[in-house]
Amino acid sequence: MYKEKKTLAIITARGGSKGIPGKNIKSLAGKPLIAYTVEVANKSKYLTRTIVSTDYDDIRDVSKKYGADVPFMRPKEIADDKSTSIEVVQHALNWLKDNDNEEYDYLMILQPTSPLRSAEDIDECIKKIVDTDADSVMSMVELTDFSLKKLKKIENDLIQPLLQESEDGAPTQRQELSKVYKRNCAIYLTKVEYIMEGDLFGKISRPYIMPDERSIDINESIDFETAKFWMDNIN
Repeated sequence: MYKEKKTLAIITARGGSKGIPGKNIKSLAGKPLIAYTVEVANKSKYLTRTIVSTDYDDIRDVSKKYGADVPFMRPKEIADDKSTSIEVVQHALNWLKDNDNEEYDYLMILQPTSPLRSAEDIDECIKKIVDTDADSVMSMVELTDFSLKKLKKIENDLIQPLLQESEDGAPTQRQELSKVYKRNCAIYLTKVEYIMEGDLFGKISRPYIMPDERSIDINESIDFETAKFWMDNIN
C-alpha cells in the first residue's frame, strides 16, 4: 500500500502460446520465465496483493513453487487468442470482490514476458500514479536508434518522405530533436474505475521510462538469448 491506496497486481499467464509453446514456464537462466515476475512482485514495497491468472495447471504449479498466489483458475471463455487483457483483469477483480471481499484502487498488469523489470520499477510506477493523480501509468523505453529522417513511404513505387522535409532534404530541427518512445509491455497500471469501464488508459496517462536493458519483451525464441545476455551483464 502507498498513501492508503491499494494496488492489485495480476500476472497474466495464459497457457496456449502458439509462437513458443510453454513460453511462460520455459527455462531462462535456470528458472522458469514466470518466476522472475513472481519474485520481483513479491519484493515490491507498495503492492497490496499479487496474483497469477492462468488457465493451465502447469503454470499454476510452477507459479506457486516460486511464491505466487493463484486463488482461481481462469475460465476457458477468457483464455483463448481472442480474449482481451481487460476481460482477464475484470474477471479477477470481480472474483476477489465476490470471494475474498477485496476491492482495490489500482490494477497493475505484469506480463511474464518482461523478466528484467525490477521491484523499484513497480514501486516507482505506483508512486507516480498516486502522487500525480494520473488515470494510468505505462512503462516505456526510448527508441535511441530511431531517426525520423529514415522514415519513408512508398507511392507508385517511388520513395517519398513520410514527414515534411526542409529544402536540403533533411527533417526540420524540431523533428530531429524530438525523442520517440514505445511501450515496453513491462508494466500497465490503471485506476480500477477505468478498468471496470473497459478502459486500460483513462484520460490522463503518464509514462514511466525504463532503460533498454530492463525492457526486454520475450515474444520469440531469440529473445530468451537476449534476456540472458542482459542478465549476465546488467550488473
